[in-house]
Amino acid sequence: MKTDLNLLLECLKYQMDNAFSQKEALVTIHSICQQNSNASVYFREIGGLMFVKNLAKSSEHSMVKEAALYTLGAIAEKNVYCQQTLCTSELFEDLTWFLSNDSNINLKRMSVYVILVLVSNNRTGQTLVRETGCITVLSRLFRTVISKHELDLSDKNVFQSYQLWSSVCSTLCVCVNNPQNDENQMFCCSLFPHANEWLKNCTTPEIIRPICSFIGLTLANNTYVQKYFVSVGGLDVLSQVLMQLESDSHETLSSAKLAVVVTKTVDACIADNPTFGIVLSKYHIVSKLLALLLHESLDSGEKFSIMLTLGHCTEDCEENQYDLFKNNGLPLMIQALTESQNEELNKAATFVLHNCKK
Repeated sequence: MKTDLNLLLECLKYQMDNAFSQKEALVTIHSICQQNSNASVYFREIGGLMFVKNLAKSSEHSMVKEAALYTLGAIAEKNVYCQQTLCTSELFEDLTWFLSNDSNINLKRMSVYVILVLVSNNRTGQTLVRETGCITVLSRLFRTVISKHELDLSDKNVFQSYQLWSSVCSTLCVCVNNPQNDENQMFCCSLFPHANEWLKNCTTPEIIRPICSFIGLTLANNTYVQKYFVSVGGLDVLSQVLMQLESDSHETLSSAKLAVVVTKTVDACIADNPTFGIVLSKYHIVSKLLALLLHESLDSGEKFSIMLTLGHCTEDCEENQYDLFKNNGLPLMIQALTESQNEELNKAATFVLHNCKK
């Protein structure tokens, strides 16, 4: 392995005029490092990591830049020391430059991939992505890469743009979460109005899943951001989407699964602010959640998410408690307690029943 990596690094250094050879060498380095975690450490020790980083910036050939970034991302993903070595303001500025300029879509995707890897589970990366302005460029891509009015994923160009947009969503998610980053959450909440527009215009899984992940993680455990989301109509939009999906779930199983995704996002918004339950009462969301709970295609984990949301809905809202009574929610909770062996489900059912005793 060591001999191979030394030879491949030499190949990179002495084939500066041969883009194809450099790309092949990078692909091979990537493959070796993926198969052997020690390879990444050794490649860093012999100066390979820094050479590839500089190559990504200096090469005139897009295919070499893309392969270099792909290799950097894979190595950093495999080894935390390599992630730390690459986590510099200089690299974030280079990646921001690739994203800001007229780069081809593959180069942008590779740049976003490297950002995602550098920021993931890394508070230093979360800070640098903000301080270098990189998160500003990511948020612009979130708003502009695809049109919410023309999402034909069978079109090759549209699909490539969608893949970039989806990667941007994933990267914004790690900017705000794990560890939770309040400052990045505050920045990303400016995208909520745009996310709302997406949800109003498009209820396909390809849009709902990434948007709900982004919203849920951006407002998680942050009461200020949750209040802002409600103030721009976010909870109303989620309620409307949930109503539509619950209605569709009688015909298609996938709509029931998607409705649970939306339910979890609703719960992330109201868990710390049960008074927001009043917004949900306008749409009789409790009755929709009870109907979903009876869906045979859902597993115990999904049913737990629905019950937990019911608990938060009824925690501080008499209208929702009344909706629960009116739609036979109490017998359902009691049935769950008596029939289920799942401890989490039982806790959630007890939570709902406790709220209704108040």
